[in-house]
Amino acid sequence: MGVQFLHALAISTCLALLAGACFRRTRSFAFTALGLATLEILNWYQFQIVRPQLAGMVCCGVLLTLISSRRWRSFYWVAIPGTLALWANVHGSFIVGLALLACATLGRAVDVWRRTGRWSAARNDVQVRRLFLATELAVVAVLANPYGLRLYGEVLTFSSNPNLQSLIEWDPLNFRTMQGELAFAAALALAVAYRLSPRRVPAGEALALVALGAAAMWSARFLVWWAPLAAACLAIHGHAAWRRFHPLTGPAVPAVRSGKWTAVTIGLVWIFFAWTPFGMQVIHGKTSELRASVSKDTPLGAVEWLVEHPPAGPVFNTYEWGDYLVWAGPKGLKVFVTSQAHLVPREVWRDYLTVINVGSGWDEIFDRYGIDTIVVDKADRAALISKLKDDTHWKRSYEDGLATIFTRQSRPQAPESNAHAP
Repeated sequence: MGVQFLHALAISTCLALLAGACFRRTRSFAFTALGLATLEILNWYQFQIVRPQLAGMVCCGVLLTLISSRRWRSFYWVAIPGTLALWANVHGSFIVGLALLACATLGRAVDVWRRTGRWSAARNDVQVRRLFLATELAVVAVLANPYGLRLYGEVLTFSSNPNLQSLIEWDPLNFRTMQGELAFAAALALAVAYRLSPRRVPAGEALALVALGAAAMWSARFLVWWAPLAAACLAIHGHAAWRRFHPLTGPAVPAVRSGKWTAVTIGLVWIFFAWTPFGMQVIHGKTSELRASVSKDTPLGAVEWLVEHPPAGPVFNTYEWGDYLVWAGPKGLKVFVTSQAHLVPREVWRDYLTVINVGSGWDEIFDRYGIDTIVVDKADRAALISKLKDDTHWKRSYEDGLATIFTRQSRPQAPESNAHAP
């Protein structure tokens, strides 16, 4: 329940940071809502999965807020490298943060050069120097991690792990999928907003959008980092384009600060917190049922059966369920694979793919690893389940609408030797 609350809190923080950035630049609730909706639509798939990446998204939102500020404040010297140090210790995507800092620095230099026509002016610009020094500090701050300098090598070579080539989320962005179509629609809307907007486009903004967009084309996993920047730019430049054709007819009315709205906001936050399962437990001591707190794709029934009938040896399992089986299954359960595919030995990963795709020799793999229990999902493993049903060495011991569990009945007999004893 605590993990679920932190997951929701991370998403809420990302949205709050984006809302603050959009509203400060537009003073429009409608276009702020447009930015929030864009981020939700583009990252709807990522938001459904509980993973450390969300902590990285929060750090990304904080960093974008800092480097997009119009005024440089003294605490930025600590806040920027501190954010990168925290980011490096929660998720390997901190490289994206360093790339954003590099884009902001180079972009500022390009803006000064375009304005003055001299690169010497760019080198001597105070903001360029600040951003460059902040980037250097961030590069060093990242080293404050348990792995030191080795972390850079691990992160930069991570995507070349051959196991990841089998995962759809690491494929290039496919515009025939819904995720790809939504990304294309957002990019098209952004292009129209830029074309119609009278706002000056900072070079750093354009560099970051192009760099992260190209990375998303190479691997759909990077769409999660392009989305918040694209959402903010769409809201800001979309509002400017709207005002170009619908200018204000009267004098602008200055915003009136009032403690009333602060009190209302705090009250709403408290109410929403109290409605969460975690809030109910903290405030009222009520614990919600696990079934009401997890995804409908969570193999609750299968895990309950495993707890009642603990397997003696290793279990062959669906890749997506490995982490949950370890967490909720019987103590000491040995699963075949978990979601950390890059940590699975290459030979084991190849054998896993052979089994789920019912490749040649798939049944011999169970004997090689001493597998006596198989836990698979019915949605995507119909072919494997059909083969196991027809195999007399396996018995279907459990089944529900989501999962099927097979247990071994007997092992295949080794072929008899024709040689005679002397």
